[in-house]
Formats: sequence, C-alpha cells, structure tokens
Amino acid sequence: MTRRAHRSGIPLATAMAMVTSYARTRILDQLRAIAFIIVYLVVFQTLVLRVPITGAVSIAIGIGIVVFGLAFFLEGLLLGLMPLGERVGVKLPTRAGIAVIALFGCAVGVAATLAEPAIATLRATGGNVTPWDTPLLFVLLHRYTAALVLTVAAGVGVAVALGMIRFYYGLSIKVFVLTLVPTLLLVTLLMSLDSRLVAVVGLAWDSGAVTTGAVTVPLVLALGLGVARASGKREGAATGYGVVMLASAVPILAVMVLGYALSNGVPEARTEQEFFSEHNRDAALRIFEDNEALESYLLRHGSESGWRAFYGEGWSDHVIGRRSAERTSEDGPLYQATEAAQPETGIGTVLLQEWSLALRAVVPVTALLLVVLLLGLRDRPRYFDELILGVLLALVGMTLVTSGIRLGLTALGDEVGRQLPLAFRAEERDAERITIENFDTDLVLESVSAGGERRAFFYLRDEDGLHHIEFHPERFDETRGSYVHVVRRTPLFSAELSLLGIVLVLLFAFGMGYGATLAEPALNALGRNVEDTTVGTVRRVAVVRAVSIGVGSGLTAGVIRILFEVPIIWILAPTYLVLIALTLASGEEFAAIAWDSGGVTTGPITVPLVLSMGLGIGGELGVVDGFGILALASAFPILMVLLYGMMVSARQRKAVRITEEERADER
Repeated sequence: MTRRAHRSGIPLATAMAMVTSYARTRILDQLRAIAFIIVYLVVFQTLVLRVPITGAVSIAIGIGIVVFGLAFFLEGLLLGLMPLGERVGVKLPTRAGIAVIALFGCAVGVAATLAEPAIATLRATGGNVTPWDTPLLFVLLHRYTAALVLTVAAGVGVAVALGMIRFYYGLSIKVFVLTLVPTLLLVTLLMSLDSRLVAVVGLAWDSGAVTTGAVTVPLVLALGLGVARASGKREGAATGYGVVMLASAVPILAVMVLGYALSNGVPEARTEQEFFSEHNRDAALRIFEDNEALESYLLRHGSESGWRAFYGEGWSDHVIGRRSAERTSEDGPLYQATEAAQPETGIGTVLLQEWSLALRAVVPVTALLLVVLLLGLRDRPRYFDELILGVLLALVGMTLVTSGIRLGLTALGDEVGRQLPLAFRAEERDAERITIENFDTDLVLESVSAGGERRAFFYLRDEDGLHHIEFHPERFDETRGSYVHVVRRTPLFSAELSLLGIVLVLLFAFGMGYGATLAEPALNALGRNVEDTTVGTVRRVAVVRAVSIGVGSGLTAGVIRILFEVPIIWILAPTYLVLIALTLASGEEFAAIAWDSGGVTTGPITVPLVLSMGLGIGGELGVVDGFGILALASAFPILMVLLYGMMVSARQRKAVRITEEERADER
C-alpha cells in the first residue's frame, strides 16, 4: 500500500487529534527550552538588580511568539529544508564531478549567508564605534557594510565548497583544523600589533560566529551529509560533519583581508577634538562621503570638544538650536546605541517586516535547491506536499522567532545589560532624566563646606516632598528656559564590595549563555543529527548540555575581556592552541562534531541576547571595542565537546576491555 493510501484511510477527527497532540508536544518542548533563559533574566533583574522591567507586556508577548515560532521553525526544517538538502547532496555526486559539486556548495553557502537574520546584527553592533577612536572599524560598519556582508558570504561560500571537497575525497577534518586555525592565529597576532588593524580583529572573529545560524547550519549539514553518504571514503567524512567549522573559520580570514585592504586610506585614531579640527579635515573626509555627512554626524554624536574644534568660537550659534533634535542625550552615541535597541513599532508592523525578511531568507535557498534537483539532476523530492508544508512552517516559524526576539528577548537582554554595571561600579550612574520647564536661575542657592568649597543647588518638589538637587550650569538651556535634571542611582554594592559585583556579573553571563544556547534551533538540529548518525551512542541532550556549558564559559570570558579591556588575542591564542592539541588526541568523528558545535551556538536566540548584553555593558563603561564576545562564545563549546568525546571514547574502551576480560575468563 502506498504512503498516500495510508493517509487517506485516517479519519479527519483522528488526524486532527494526532496533529493537536503532536503540536502540543512540540510547543511544550520549546517552552521548556526557552523557559530557563526567560526566568533567569527576569529574576536576575527584578530580584538581584532590583530594577523593574520596562515594557513588560511587550516583552511577554514577544517571548510567547518566540515559543510558537521555534516549534514551527524546527518542524519546517525537519519536513522541508533538511530532507531537500540531503537529497540534493545524495544525488549530486552521481551526476556531477567534484568541480560542479564545489561550485554548487559555494552558491548555497553564499545564498544561505545572505539570508541569515543574524548577519544583519553586524551593523547594529557599530553603535558604540566612533570615527576618531577606531576609524577603520567605523568605515567597515558604516560606509562599507555591503562589502562586509558580501565578504562574509563569499567566505562561507568558499568554506562550503571546501567542505564538499573534503566529503568527496574523504579528507580528515584535522587537516583543515591544523591549517586554518594556526593561520588565523598568526594573522590575528600580526593585526594586533598594528594600531589601525587591531580594531578589526574582534569584528572578524565575530563575523565568523554569526554566519552559522538557523538557515545555514541545517542546509549545509544536510547537503554535506548527502554528499558524504553518496561518496563517503572514511569514517569521519561519512558523517557529514566539519563543514560548519569551515563556514565559521574562512569568513574570519576574509574579513581580515578586507580590513587590511581598506586600512591604507584610513587615518590613525585620535581624540575627538583633533579629529574635527580644521587641519584634520582632509583625513576626516576620507571616512565620510562629504562635509555635510561629517557635520551631520558631529551634530548627532559629537560633544562640546568636537563642536568647538569644528565651528570655532561661535560653535554655540550653530549647535544650540539643533541640539535637542539631533542628540538624545549629553552622553552622545553611547546613550543612543543603547536606546536604539528598544522596540518602537507595533506588533503588526514587526510581523510584516520579519515576514518579508523570512521570505528573503528561505525562498531563494529553497528555489536554488529545487532548480538543481528538478532541472539539473532530473529528480524530484520524495514527498512534494511535505516539502511545501515544511517551507511554509519554516517561513512562519522564522517570522515568529525573529519578531519575538525583536519585541521581547532583545529588549529584555538590553535592559539587563544596561543595568549590570550597577552591580560593580563604585561611582553613581544615570538612571533617568527630567526636563524642568520654565526654570528660573533665581531659585539657585549656594552652600559652603568647612573648607570653603561652594556648591550651587536648588530644591525640587514632587509627590515625595522636597529634594536637594545640585545645580550644573551646563544642563541649563537659556534659550528654552529649561533645565535637565539627571536622577542618579548608587551602585548595588559599595566600593569595598565591587569585587562581589564583578563576580555576580560573571555568574550572570554564564547563566545567560547556558540558557540562551539551550533554545537554539540550529543546535537542536545538530544534536538530532549526531544522535542519528551515532545510532544513539551520543545522546542529543548530552551534546546540547555540553555545548551550552561551553557557551556560558565563553561568554564569561568575553565579559571579562570587556570589563578589563583584555586584548582578544590573549584569550583566543591559548584557547585554540589547547583545542588543536585535543583535536589531535580525539577521534575523527568527534573532532568534526566538536568543531561544528562551535558554529551552531550563535544563532537567532544567542546573538541578539549576547550582543545586547555586550553593548549594554560596553556602553555603560565607555568601552570602544566590544567585539569578540561572540567569538569566545563559539570557541569554548568546541573545548567542552572535545572533552566529552574523549570521555565517551574512554568509556567505550573500558567497556570493550571488560567484555574481552569476561570472555577470556569464560574460556
């Protein structure tokens, strides 16, 4: 009896009951996966930081949307995209040579990367980057964003092509690890010694992390698995793993090359005053398109020192009338960057925008695979209706996931990130601003200390009574007659206990990395593949937990880097040298699985949370370069899975030895 005959024999009521039960199970699975990170963030902010959550209703709605979206998206992957990719991978080696396979893999890699939702976050991370502190980084993120994205996509395309070659010829993943990783570390070291190129290092490593997300990983895994099964020459290649590692590593080198190519025309870093001065105008215009763009940026993101350098003594006449409209706060770009993360549009608008992005992400890649399968290979999907249903579910799921992240998780992560420095900073920090209209300077009084120091102050009345407020002349706008009062909050811990606050932040970073990774759809897809290809020897849950612990550890290291401004090479080099040693000591299959694990961790759940937290901490501390945190969150999972693989191998060897001894005793 055919499969369709079986389907037609199921009564509608029974079918609906089966679908409902299955859907309930899937949704509950995703609810359990995401529950930890949500509860963790809410409890930490409300009970530990003791700060109420703003926009709680919108955040709650966003979280609910994410739960349903993950269920739809994962089901769409299993029904549609992954079977389609695997079928193309199986059929391709029977009809084409390695050159065609490599070119096709390159095309799939480029298309999938351009479709990745996480790739759009690269530019968002540039909110804290200024043209005077890190000119080359500013140019990459603001003027050459398209070139940056295309470079990353090209790197992934080359990586997938290399992966297809590896599977076709049965090459060991260790060959690529021993070639690529030392090369990346050497180039990183050389760039770290250059004052201009050092700023690109963190961006390059993070670019490799964001390429392997919800779209790329399932497709390249399925495609690689198909090619490996059709032409598998040895154990390691036959599993189809290792291509995700290549898709993470090659783009790093590509971005470094792009940064080097653009560095010759970019000036050195300098102070804001020097950057906007008249004698530096030609150098500044090498960063901006024209003088109008330079002036616009100055008005929106500059400070008084920049205004004075650009306009001269009459700077106030140029600036004061446009100050309120152009600048959201006296803190300049750092304040703007953190505020920009807050959702300002309605749910309906967000859903429509994300639906458009989902179409752009899923449809072109699916169409490419279908065209090759139908026209090039003269074959067709086994179950066309399941493919269509899977693509639709993937579209709906991606729309819901990205919308929910935008409405809920990103806002929540950004808010917690901006509050985290309260745990360890010894000085006070801004909490909110109140504009006092019709302010009269006659109300300003003076106080004097025993040492003769004078301070101006005034009294502010609200529902809680009178408050003694120190007067800052620079906050008084004489033309508008208004005064901006900054409400200040003291840190949670005193200066003597600031170490405790830092430890608290690091513990939070670990927990957030662990919880966010549990919910990653790409990691769950990898876990299922690992469990299937190892015939249950390696359980999906074990892989997911090992990777999650690794991400938590890497995120902790990334926060340490931001807090203490540690050069990223100091953390990357020792970590990857240890990884090389462990890779050489590991079996081929586990080595490939481990290196792929590092690529699947930075997807649509982890990236927004990690970036928003990193930007929040970096913005509050005034850190110029907050990149590199994603790279570290990708490196440590490799370490954990390699260690787990060695433990599993040791158990297997012990079991074999015991069995052999028992047989020997019986004889």
